[in-house]
Amino acid sequence: MKTLVVIPAYNEQSTISGVIESIKHYQPGVDIVVINDGSIDNTSFAAKGAGALVIDLPQNLGIGGAVQTGYMYAKRHNYDIVIQIDGDGQHNPRDIPKLIKAIEMDEADLVIGSRFVKETDYPSSPMRQIGIAFFSKLVSFLCKKHYFDTTSGYRAINKKGIELFSQYYPKDYPEVETIVYASNRGMRIKEISVKMNKRQGGRSSITPQKSIYYMLKVTCVLLLQPF
Repeated sequence: MKTLVVIPAYNEQSTISGVIESIKHYQPGVDIVVINDGSIDNTSFAAKGAGALVIDLPQNLGIGGAVQTGYMYAKRHNYDIVIQIDGDGQHNPRDIPKLIKAIEMDEADLVIGSRFVKETDYPSSPMRQIGIAFFSKLVSFLCKKHYFDTTSGYRAINKKGIELFSQYYPKDYPEVETIVYASNRGMRIKEISVKMNKRQGGRSSITPQKSIYYMLKVTCVLLLQPF
């Protein structure tokens, strides 16, 4: 199946080349597009040097706008599968074949690479653990199905999902909202266990203060917005 790896990236010059090279090692033959989300460093140059196609956005749109750009590109070029992976090295490309296989075997329309569906040694801060547990319970309640890792951005999506997310994708902190959005539109969702690393470079945009804002905003969206 025709597969595209979408990497949203903002100021990831120190890690993006390694991520691209690792993808090529573990899943040779897939196409790779980096959505350079208005970076002010050499992310674009580094990604092109590693052999990826780069779409340079004229300004920073945020993670949602960058990811949706990738889905729009996938739809326009008729891809069957999109793999969504971060540019900071946290997502291990070793697991890409598992994500693709679940889509190819028609086990789901959206496959989430989960840190917690099985016990792993992934390190996370107490604040992050609280947020993950809270959204796991909230999304599980809303979707009437248990989810372990609703904040993971490591995902595989089939053609049905590409069509859906090319039309709408949440702007801020989209991982949680997209599960509810997709579930309410009949998409089959499955979690599979993956290994994730610590951020390999750069700085997370989610500070403790932003974490609180994130939890409040996403909760309001999930509870108040008609899906």
